[in-house]
Amino acid sequence: MSAQEFAPGLFIRGFVPPVSLSHYRLVAFDMDSTLINIECVDEIAAMAGRRDEVAAITEAVMRGEITDFKDSLRRRVALLRGVPESALDRVYADRLRLNPGVEAFVAACQAAGLKTLLVSGGFTYFSERIRHRLGLDFARANVLETARGQLTGKLVERPWGDICDGNEKRRVVMEVCELMGINPDQAIAVGDGANDLPMMSVAGLSICYHGKPAVREQAMISIEAGGMDRALELLVD
Repeated sequence: MSAQEFAPGLFIRGFVPPVSLSHYRLVAFDMDSTLINIECVDEIAAMAGRRDEVAAITEAVMRGEITDFKDSLRRRVALLRGVPESALDRVYADRLRLNPGVEAFVAACQAAGLKTLLVSGGFTYFSERIRHRLGLDFARANVLETARGQLTGKLVERPWGDICDGNEKRRVVMEVCELMGINPDQAIAVGDGANDLPMMSVAGLSICYHGKPAVREQAMISIEAGGMDRALELLVD
């Protein structure tokens, strides 16, 4: 089904607005380039003079040209070996910003009674700060290993694994839905890259925010101009 332009820069596919936001019970967000304006791994790499090399891999992954997210992330993180932990502070303070309309959209979801989930292929150093900043309920992301004040170039193994990839994003959304006692069609998934497609495929509503072509082509709502709060043009209380 082809997308239709509902308003300038706002496209819909298989979706008939308006729909009540309170119809949904959970909203799951990607972080990098969705809630925030940067890809954190690229900006950390910039501190080591390796931004171009890392960013090229990131772009190929987000476009779906590299399909093995886990291998690609391990390759990128390996290039961060020796970067001081203080570089993470500088990235957060100097380069990371919330994307336009994020706070308004999150607040509208919370006011409508939705639980909020951040599920990211990025890193907990940033995701936990964003979770607290926006007052989100749950978060899942990857942990950078450090030693003697530097990144080791590895990720920390967790009980669920070491890398939150597309399949893990989907699994977390399904698990949270089960814990809440709701069906996945009562969930909204918001993302921009190919690794967001698995969770978007099981959600009742998928929103692409300034995303890659493969994601724009499959999302039910695609925001291609303006802030994330433009989704509220289609969703009412």
